[in-house]
Amino acid sequence: MGSIVNREAVFKPSDDLVVREIDGQLLIVPIATGIGDLEDELYALNDTARFVWTRLDGVRSVGAVVDELAAEYGVPADQIDADVEGLLDELLKRRMVISV
Repeated sequence: MGSIVNREAVFKPSDDLVVREIDGQLLIVPIATGIGDLEDELYALNDTARFVWTRLDGVRSVGAVVDELAAEYGVPADQIDADVEGLLDELLKRRMVISV
């Protein structure tokens, strides 16, 4: 099955989450039923996922986020497109982000 995310899409975090930075780590806690996964009550994002998450502001497109990430790490955008789409697919599936 292909990605449901495209470069023009715009996302923002769900209002049903609490997001906190603790000791330099970004932690996400679902506060509503049906958000996330019953087996996972707390999410910690790696550096790359955190970079993407902090740019999901309801204004930037997925393409803009990919381009920023590519510039930050010095890699071609086409090499990270699929990884960003995969992350967003997972966040959408868990209802942690919403489409704007």
